[in-house]
Amino acid sequence: MHGVKLFTGAAVSVLLLALAGPTPALADTIEAALVRAYQNNPQLNAQRAQVRSTDENVPQALSGYRPKVNLTLSSGAQYQDIQQTQKGPTIHSNGVGAPEPLQPNAASLTVNQTLYNGNQTANRTRAAESQVSGSREALRVLEQTVLLQAATTYMDYLRDSATLEVQRSNVRVLEQTLKQTRDRFNVGEVTRTDVAQSEAQLAAGKTQALTAESNLTTTRANFRRIIGNEPANLAPGSPVDRFLPGTIASAVNLGLVENPNVTAAMFGIDVNYLQVKINEGALLPTVTVQAGITQSYQQTLTVFRTTTASAIATASVPIFQGGAEYALIRQSKENLAQQRLNLETTRDQTRANIVQAWGQLEAGKAQVQSAQAQVTASEIALNGVREEAKAGQRTTLDVLNAQQALVNARVALVTAQHDRVVASYSVLNAVGRLAPQVLGLNTTVYDPSVHYQQVRDSWAGVRIPDGR
Repeated sequence: MHGVKLFTGAAVSVLLLALAGPTPALADTIEAALVRAYQNNPQLNAQRAQVRSTDENVPQALSGYRPKVNLTLSSGAQYQDIQQTQKGPTIHSNGVGAPEPLQPNAASLTVNQTLYNGNQTANRTRAAESQVSGSREALRVLEQTVLLQAATTYMDYLRDSATLEVQRSNVRVLEQTLKQTRDRFNVGEVTRTDVAQSEAQLAAGKTQALTAESNLTTTRANFRRIIGNEPANLAPGSPVDRFLPGTIASAVNLGLVENPNVTAAMFGIDVNYLQVKINEGALLPTVTVQAGITQSYQQTLTVFRTTTASAIATASVPIFQGGAEYALIRQSKENLAQQRLNLETTRDQTRANIVQAWGQLEAGKAQVQSAQAQVTASEIALNGVREEAKAGQRTTLDVLNAQQALVNARVALVTAQHDRVVASYSVLNAVGRLAPQVLGLNTTVYDPSVHYQQVRDSWAGVRIPDGR
């Protein structure tokens, strides 16, 4: 048993180094992983494109303030055969006895301008602006989700790789233990039962190592999907407690103001309120003015050219349109009431998420301390059981059980450290502050207002700002 003690002690030292994590000069960090996810995640880039698409709702609404200009051109041939009296001569298109047709041409320019439409254009513009603001908040939601996924996946890989190393080291220890148990059996110091117990424990250890390897393979695939590269030389991750409010009450108060789900619901109320006003505007008069000029040639036999200019103002007062407009108003009011209730639901859910995440963070801190104490106690217990086994007071099974207890304690410590870091990111996400600006990430922050300003007052053009 003395040889087993020395080997296992060395293995424990190796496991401690494995848990500490590699520290190469060019180690990948969790901050760098978050930057790559923020810049390259395809789901996040698709959402940014969605925000840019929503920006175009504003110039569409603003077009209601602008004139509509139409140019109409016409050209063709026309043949007329007119007999003025029953016995009189026949007059053809260009005179008496000439069969050639007329060639009528015309050009018309018309300008229509809406002067008043029940403030529908103004309300549509404000609604479109609220939609833009809401889409930006939806983008913030996805940004936070992607950053949390990236941080979680990064810590998952650290946890699973450390767990795999623990299990592989355990297999090496159990293989040496089985070898020494067989040697002792050959000289009669132990029985066949001791050998079988060592073999069973080694088989279980190999199963645990294979399971850990499978988990690491899955985590590696998730790392590649979310962060965008294969994991290599990962440095240990650290909590982000320094960015969190000091108390759970302040965290809840901050979350009810800054969480993007809450702010998106607020903008949703604005959109629905303005939709009520838009539908009510359909009951109000509409005033338009139309100006036009028309130049035409050879429209009749006797007139070569005609020029017509006009300017007409029209006022239209809706009296009854079948009742659909009233149904739309009632429907939009119900939608507004629903959105207000959705805001309360979102606030309640946000509050619950913050409390839950805060509780997990506090529990994670305690679990790390407990797991560290468990590892220390398990090491002492394993050394004691080995000494007692050397004196004949413990069996081989007692030593194997103590070894497995130490392995379980080390896996529990790795898991607790993982949960501790992830919980801090979860609290920051629940509050609504999991953003590159808050974390101080070394990246250019995507600003959706840049594209908005580029297209808001655009009157014409089919190319988008990036040149497509």
